[in-house]
Amino acid sequence: MQVNRRTFTNEARRAQIVEHAIATIAELGCAGASFVQIAKRAGLSSTRLISYHFAGRDELMNEVARKVLADFFAFVHPRVEAQTTAAGRLRAFVEANVDFMRAHRTYLQVLVDILGSAGGAGGASTQASSIAASDLAAIEELLREGQRDGEFRQFDTRVMAVAVLALRNAVIGRLAADPDLDLEPYRRELVTLIELATRK
Repeated sequence: MQVNRRTFTNEARRAQIVEHAIATIAELGCAGASFVQIAKRAGLSSTRLISYHFAGRDELMNEVARKVLADFFAFVHPRVEAQTTAAGRLRAFVEANVDFMRAHRTYLQVLVDILGSAGGAGGASTQASSIAASDLAAIEELLREGQRDGEFRQFDTRVMAVAVLALRNAVIGRLAADPDLDLEPYRRELVTLIELATRK
């Protein structure tokens, strides 16, 4: 019987490497985050210890993106699902997105860097595109539900869903350009703007 190579210890080591990769990208940019630099920050004696867990740099960058996107979803989803109305879930979606950005500024900056790099056209970009499509479908269904329940006015739900996500993504872009950005006004105004646009 073949033993799975990914034991608990291996998974812990992979997670440690990913965290140090995030810190290295945040400091040096995606282009400067070589295995040598990551190993140095992780206190590893050799880059072979990274190569043991990741087939190459692209795989590591994709895993970094996967972790950021998974953590983003895990932060936002429970807050949205805790609400009992469509309007409440939409508001929670906007607030939780901005709250994640505020709590994990480095994560978002690193994700934007990876997606904007030459390697971002690979697995990381595919992951982001898949989640974006899922977000769009979920927001559109939420808007339709709000219309059926009489919470929202009549509008094109696809157009509105695109607008909601475009506003969220614009804030991510601003944060990437200005790591010290005060996100509270964005949180407040996005909620107000979307509520005014959707409510009856």
